[in-house]
Amino acid sequence: MCYYLTVMKVKLINYTPHPQETAAIAGKLCYAKGSLDDLQKIDEKEEANFIEKIIKLNHLSVVEHASFTFAIEGISRVTSHQLVRHRIASFSQQSQRYVKKKDFEYIIPPRIKKKKELKAIFEKVIKDINTVYTKLLDSGIPAEDARFLLPNACETKIITTMNARELLHFFKLRCAKTSQWEIRELANLMLKEVRKVAPVIFKDAKKRDKGKK
Repeated sequence: MCYYLTVMKVKLINYTPHPQETAAIAGKLCYAKGSLDDLQKIDEKEEANFIEKIIKLNHLSVVEHASFTFAIEGISRVTSHQLVRHRIASFSQQSQRYVKKKDFEYIIPPRIKKKKELKAIFEKVIKDINTVYTKLLDSGIPAEDARFLLPNACETKIITTMNARELLHFFKLRCAKTSQWEIRELANLMLKEVRKVAPVIFKDAKKRDKGKK
């Protein structure tokens, strides 16, 4: 049988050490005459004020020096396809060629899930797909061919890395109310994670434009 998956998980597994300090130093370099040693003499309050200032000026190239890596699971292939459209990022996704997906977990859109009859139809189709997919594998068909049957609802896992500038752009697009519900949920979970380590950079993340170089 297949398993309905309800929990989306996002974990920030790595990031540039002291991301805000790094961005502040890079920004000060553009405007200061002092030595590199002098640039590193910045307290937390001055750092926060300076970052807020350069972000308001859309001088966003300085936050590109900070990058963030997320481990993501419990999303559909629908959402992973949207995620990988973001150009300035790195992605490593669970392969349907090498990983056999017998009894795969899947995502049901909320508007379908809340309608009992439609939910039953949806789940029957998923079950039928899994039955045929399993039969293909058991008959010696390689997973790289059997995967052609797998639906967009199939759960996937992915690791992605983006720099802070791309994340600001990503959050502006994907946290918006007009964004598709699943990637909007993903974006908000990612934003929650990065605000723990870089609260000033991402303070107004949903409002930021792509900015200038």
